[in-house]
Amino acid sequence: MFNLSKKEDKFFALFREATEVVYLAAEKLESIMQQNSITNVDAEAMDEIEHKADQVTDEILDKLNATFITPLDREDIYTFAQVLDDIVDQTQGAVERMALYKTKKPSPAAIELAHTLVRAAGQLRIAFGGLNNIHFKKNEILAAVQEIYKLESTGDSLYRQQVAQLFEYEKDPIEIIKWKEILEHIEDTLDYCERVADLLRGVVLKYD
Repeated sequence: MFNLSKKEDKFFALFREATEVVYLAAEKLESIMQQNSITNVDAEAMDEIEHKADQVTDEILDKLNATFITPLDREDIYTFAQVLDDIVDQTQGAVERMALYKTKKPSPAAIELAHTLVRAAGQLRIAFGGLNNIHFKKNEILAAVQEIYKLESTGDSLYRQQVAQLFEYEKDPIEIIKWKEILEHIEDTLDYCERVADLLRGVVLKYD
C-alpha cells in the first residue's frame, strides 16, 4: 500500500486530477452565479469541464479493468470515480438550467450556496491528495471529511433559507420554479460531496 509501483500510483494521480476538475467546475459555477446573466460562452465552458471529467473517469475505469492488483479495493476505486464524475455532472446541470431558463441574477444566498460547494471541492482536493499515503495523512484526510460534512449541513440550511425567501418575496411563479430546480441541483451536488466523504472515511478506517 505504501511502496507503490508507478502503475498503482497512477490511480491516485487520476483521482487527484478528477478532484481538480471537480474544483474547476465548482469555481466556474460560482463565477457564473456572480454575473447578472449567463452567456453561451459560460455554458460551453462548463460543458468542456464536464467532458474533461468524463475523460478522467473513463481513464480510471479503463485502468481498473486492465489492472489485476489495485492499491484500493476495486469497488472503492469504481465508486470514487463514478461519484466524483456525478459531482461535475450535477454542477454542469445547474449551469445548463440557468442557460436554458435565462435566469435573472442569483440572490446572495444562492451565490453563497455555490461558494459552499467550492469550499467542499477544495476539501476533496486535500483529502485525495493524501490518499496514496493513508498512514501518514490519516488525520488530514479525516479533517477534510469532517469539514465536508459541515459544509453539506451549511448547504442544506442555505438551500432551505433561499427556497423560503423565493416563496416569500418572488412574485413571478415561473422564477420560483426555475430557481428552486437550480438550487436543488446545487444542494444535491453537496450531497454527492458528502457521499465521497463517507467513502473516504471508510477507506481510511479500512487501510489505516
